[in-house]
Amino acid sequence: MPEAPRPLSRITAVAPIRICDNGGWTDTWFAERGCIFNIGVYPYAEVQVDVWPREAQADRVVLCAENYGERYVVTPEGLGWDRHPLLEAAIHRMGVPEDVALGITVFSEAPAGASTGTSAAVTVALIGALDRLTPGRLTAHEVATTAHAVETEMLGQQCGIQDQLCSAYGGINYIEMHRYPHAAVSPVQVPNAIWWELERRLALIYLGKSHSSSAVHAQVIRDLRDSGADCAKLEDLRRTAPRSKDALCCGDFEELGRAMADNTEAQARLHGELVGADALRVIDIARSFGAVGWKVNGAGGDGGSVTILAGGSSLEKRAMIRRIEESNPLYKSIPVYLSRFGLRVWEMAVAPEGTGCPRQATRQTAPSPP
Repeated sequence: MPEAPRPLSRITAVAPIRICDNGGWTDTWFAERGCIFNIGVYPYAEVQVDVWPREAQADRVVLCAENYGERYVVTPEGLGWDRHPLLEAAIHRMGVPEDVALGITVFSEAPAGASTGTSAAVTVALIGALDRLTPGRLTAHEVATTAHAVETEMLGQQCGIQDQLCSAYGGINYIEMHRYPHAAVSPVQVPNAIWWELERRLALIYLGKSHSSSAVHAQVIRDLRDSGADCAKLEDLRRTAPRSKDALCCGDFEELGRAMADNTEAQARLHGELVGADALRVIDIARSFGAVGWKVNGAGGDGGSVTILAGGSSLEKRAMIRRIEESNPLYKSIPVYLSRFGLRVWEMAVAPEGTGCPRQATRQTAPSPP
């Protein structure tokens, strides 16, 4: 059997996931306006695109969803979705030039359904990678809005705007949505000492199962839609975002922790099942080990994850994580590192056969700010 031809080049794109989304639920169409504070972290989502001349491959686009162990042919012009609608819709939205064939591999170290914006990070990375195939470059904001449109316009899903923005911009963000879905993103700049201390204190606890609360979320949306944008429940959530920004800028971790805890309590007032028994168990353990804050990530519900802001002692933080993981074999601490960058995209030429070094055709980009 003849050896498969090497690709001409390989495009790699990575985008961070999101934790600690204080003010979440106010970045939605029914909230109309919102304020959100969130933090972009690694582990990131990764997309690699191998590029061949069209005539070199029988299939124009082959998609490998590595986390699911699936590899299959995608028709980029098709509007009927198959196994991974989000990925297929993003490919359709961006288009594939007629003169190339692509092998697309998608991977994320963060577990699916952890309520950390993993699907948004994957979509942002995929759009960023495919953007390299055509002239011109999307800005970070344009990548985020395109990824959001894939979920809402093409797939008809309920989706706020913050996850895509966090993945595209990275870092610590303060997002002001003045009119859905239009928003301004202000990166929160802090001295290195505060950045490093925040990173040291943060812990992400996966509760062992994908969040599954579609019925609960639908009920919350119905209630909030009927209550209007100025309802007290939404205002309680909005207020936690500027408090979080101001606290972090001052290096006041206790106040940041209080804002996180207040946001989680405000989530529970939307619906009792948005902060589940597993999350409460983890929070109780964290509190007993001196943690100063906790945030049920994303919209909340059964499963998902919790962000913990530990106290000043690294010893106590490590003991806390051990105790949490011992309390339930499904609970898992996912190491996180603050992302100073959002979406990053670069392209490398693949080494010709018989050589040990790539041809000199390396290009790298990071989407420019709006």
